[in-house]
Amino acid sequence: MHAITIPEAGGPEALVWAEVPDPVPGEGEVLVDVVASAVNRADLLQRQGFYNPPPGSSPYPGLECAGRVTDIGPGVTGWKIGDEVCALLAGGGYAEQVVVPVGQLLPVPDGIDLVTAAALPEVTSTVWSNVFMISHLRPGETFLVHGGSSGIGTMAIQLAKAIGATVAVTAGSKVKLDFCRELGADILINYREQDFVEEIKRATDGAGADVILDNMGAKYLDRNVQSLATNGRLAIIGMQGGVKGELNIATLLNKRAAVTATSLRGRPAEEKASIVAAVREHVWPLIGAGHVRPIVDRTVPMSDAAAAHRVLEESSHIGKVLLVR
Repeated sequence: MHAITIPEAGGPEALVWAEVPDPVPGEGEVLVDVVASAVNRADLLQRQGFYNPPPGSSPYPGLECAGRVTDIGPGVTGWKIGDEVCALLAGGGYAEQVVVPVGQLLPVPDGIDLVTAAALPEVTSTVWSNVFMISHLRPGETFLVHGGSSGIGTMAIQLAKAIGATVAVTAGSKVKLDFCRELGADILINYREQDFVEEIKRATDGAGADVILDNMGAKYLDRNVQSLATNGRLAIIGMQGGVKGELNIATLLNKRAAVTATSLRGRPAEEKASIVAAVREHVWPLIGAGHVRPIVDRTVPMSDAAAAHRVLEESSHIGKVLLVR
């Protein structure tokens, strides 16, 4: 088969479409013929040499895919050859075939075509696990998501609105903020022109956000804590703004607030399976009913993954960028 390889870390040009050995499913695994994958910022970090895949997983980038089951390993039940599926991966989505642990496999939701389904596994698993399973966002609470027009952001807006939360977003342009409004965002903050701490406090009469989903890390750490309401929860899922920040413990104590930081890729298989099962139970019906939808900005041939990486680096997109075969 062919896959996107990374012979040497570097810029987008480091991505090479090359012939590689065919994968073989083992115990509790299925082989998926990949129709599409999606580009995530973690893939850019891997390309740059900063985010290696977990031991034993595929060396190729790609944290999610959609396709058809072509082989089934020992011990697998509930799936058959020919099933159309999408999957959460530890790596290997930028390839013609990938082996998937059965617990990370999902059916394509009702009303979604197979290519578009590749935009779903990573964002739904990330948002559901952090915003709902860990941070316990509840109806009537205020939720702030940074990067509201991103793949994560567009999914987070819709899921938070679906449970009855008030949604605030940050984004860097009027076009992106307008799109967030169309998805249901209530509070729109242009981070290039406005201070999100002041805007959140103004919009909530000084109370702050009950839950914040943050992709920036160090750069926003102190300001996020300032923006939290009493008993607020800050969930950090990215490091775009650096890895080392200063935290005012007194502010955290006074607010009785919590800060969590998680990554999805390195979790044990049983944890991923639990998250995927929760996504299937809670998110898939919302998608099937048309209340939530994946947002796809564009598709790019998989062999030209470098072009897709450049799009993410420019941050000119809204939603997800897909790689298609």
